[in-house]
Amino acid sequence: FRNNIKSGTELGKLAKSYIDKGELVPDDVIIGMIDSFLDKMGKVNGVIFDGFPRTIAQAEALKVMLAERGQEGTAMIGLDVPEDELMDRLIKRGQLSGRADDNEETIKKRLIVYNDQTSPLKEWYKNEGKHCYIQGSGELDRIFADIVAAIDSRK
Repeated sequence: FRNNIKSGTELGKLAKSYIDKGELVPDDVIIGMIDSFLDKMGKVNGVIFDGFPRTIAQAEALKVMLAERGQEGTAMIGLDVPEDELMDRLIKRGQLSGRADDNEETIKKRLIVYNDQTSPLKEWYKNEGKHCYIQGSGELDRIFADIVAAIDSRK
């Protein structure tokens, strides 16, 4: 996404128009990008998707894309962080990075979208036996260790 946006591609401009409003980019656009990405990656030992999938349709499409390549997802890491802490983190990220979409109004919209559209993924991945709950507040070293342990336990 960010590379397409930075390069000013048509896809990047389209994605940016949604992101700037705090909305999700439509599933078909994202799924096409991920499918193309996986094709370019070829056979690899693993991939970490940050912020994908965000809807059940995207999760189902990812499962199919991976199966077509003889692979499957190992785990969905769910970082649990209180919304007020998320707001603080994202505003600070925006100040440090200059990301215009990390502002209070857009973040509030993102949280609404998350609760409406992304949150149901927890149950979907629990039913798949892939959801890993991680307490995302506290010391970074502990959070990282918890993530590593969750992934290692699935190998």
